[in-house]
Amino acid sequence: MLGAGRRVVCAVSGGVDSAVAALLLRRRGYQVTGVFMKNWDPLDEQGACSIDRDCEDAYRVCQKLDIPFHQVSYVKEYWNEVFSDLLKEYELGRTPNPDIVCNKHIKFHYFLHYAMDSLGADAIATGHYARSSLEDQEVFAQQPPAGPRSLFRNRFEVRDSVKLLQGADLVKDQTFFLSQISQEALRKTIFPLGDLTKSFVKKIAAEHGLHHVLKKKEACMGVCFIGERNFENFLLEYLEPQPGNFVSIEDNTVMGRHK
Repeated sequence: MLGAGRRVVCAVSGGVDSAVAALLLRRRGYQVTGVFMKNWDPLDEQGACSIDRDCEDAYRVCQKLDIPFHQVSYVKEYWNEVFSDLLKEYELGRTPNPDIVCNKHIKFHYFLHYAMDSLGADAIATGHYARSSLEDQEVFAQQPPAGPRSLFRNRFEVRDSVKLLQGADLVKDQTFFLSQISQEALRKTIFPLGDLTKSFVKKIAAEHGLHHVLKKKEACMGVCFIGERNFENFLLEYLEPQPGNFVSIEDNTVMGRHK
């Protein structure tokens, strides 16, 4: 079998994309383990957070696929390296993109090292609509760098760099949100949905009885892991209002007011 003996740890979120990613890896013959990441503590504030329901859905996916399930918590890391950065940027009047920061620090750093060091993974996988320039077997063939490298080589010599490529579904393509993940992470990551469209992913889910994730509505375009909520009210739970104007950068026209 093509994937015999290869251990892949797949991030499972409780949604249809990660469920089908795990399914496809299983069908390729890999030894697949599902891991659900809890990165936000719903007890921190008032609001509708679906973490527990998503975790249950992810667990049911793993049961359906007959693969091991693990749950890890990066609540502290998420707060220190993603959420605190978001608040700082808003205080400075800038609009951050927490999904990019979350992918860089949480999914493709802490989760990657947990999968490799604690679960003995040969590679990780996610349900992102993206591709890399490596085929699966090339991912497994990656070797850790041997010995310390000189400062000159670290800074200026890039050998055999891996390219992050658009997914086949250009509407769902998520490479922008993956744009800051490291070469180390990219070398060890498989994107099973990279060549598929969203509609085909849903078809696969339906054909394999993953109805409990198929019927969930699309994840909101909000702050990753925090869930859907009134974002203005949510921010005001953490920041003091600093009213000001929305100003056009083209002609300095005042377009409105903000808090």
